[in-house]
Amino acid sequence: MDLKQLTDIHAVSGHEQALRRALLAELKDMGLSPRIDRAGNVIVEKQGTDPNGKRVMLSAHMDEVGFIVTSCTSEGFLRIAPCGGIDPRVVISKRVLVGDELIPGVIGAMAIHLQSAADRKRVLDYSDIYVDIGAKDKEEAESKAPKGTYIAFDTDYVLFGDGFVSAKALDDRVGIYTILRLLKEDFPCTIAAAFTSQEEVGCRGGQAAAFGIAPDIGIALEGTTCNDLGDVPATAQVCNAGQGVCVSFMDRASIANRDLFRKTVEIGDAQQIPYQIKRGVAGGNEGGVMQRTRAAVPTVVLSVPCRYIHSPSSVCKLSDIDSQFLLAKALLKTL
Repeated sequence: MDLKQLTDIHAVSGHEQALRRALLAELKDMGLSPRIDRAGNVIVEKQGTDPNGKRVMLSAHMDEVGFIVTSCTSEGFLRIAPCGGIDPRVVISKRVLVGDELIPGVIGAMAIHLQSAADRKRVLDYSDIYVDIGAKDKEEAESKAPKGTYIAFDTDYVLFGDGFVSAKALDDRVGIYTILRLLKEDFPCTIAAAFTSQEEVGCRGGQAAAFGIAPDIGIALEGTTCNDLGDVPATAQVCNAGQGVCVSFMDRASIANRDLFRKTVEIGDAQQIPYQIKRGVAGGNEGGVMQRTRAAVPTVVLSVPCRYIHSPSSVCKLSDIDSQFLLAKALLKTL
């Protein structure tokens, strides 16, 4: 599977079935034996060439940010809540696909012509937002999208500029893509790859996967925010698209194991693999739940810089995805 195929699949947190089916088929075609655990994670192991080698968990989450239907209005509009952290300011007028039938819809709010001066100064909340699926009334809306129906962004995969790609769900289809590439390689260590569920709502699948796998080392393969827009001071930029994979020393969920962190950057320097050190301490990912599992696990996080993360259209550079693969591959060769 290529990155476009992965981002075209809809897998909002808690509703990862379509991507899970695709990954099971892909992994079986690769000659591997994947399984599904009780948290809905896809787990697959590949034995290392060294019988005494380490057991390394690679994690990348299947789920993407999206929405869930909470009710329908008498006029037939859908009221929604976010699944994952989505700024309501970036969703107005965006196209969405509702439910497994992929019913087309549009996210709407009161037109600016009708807003008061006070309204225009206020940030819209999800209580002010609805999804229009063209239903004539509440009964039709509820029949097509009852409470609990999932909604995904309807975004095209587009290559543009100097090696950039725009798509939904680059966080974390980039990590899934990297793991699929890594599973085609041989390593001295045993790889336990976890394609996890519900990361965007609290790393729930990753916690279960890490406990079940009981790894010696954990490597989280993620997408991370850049904040590298032109008018943002350099000190406030987290990382920069196009400057290589981002190695994190700390976020709000974990602090990288110092030896593993040092080893990672030394390998990057020695093999001239483009990388950068993450310059912001924010957010969290499955590095945190891997680090705290059982009796604790040395962990490092390798992230692809993504602009406009957790929005309908995120952006990253393809060369940074290659850097994530190359640095993870080089690190695994040494374990």
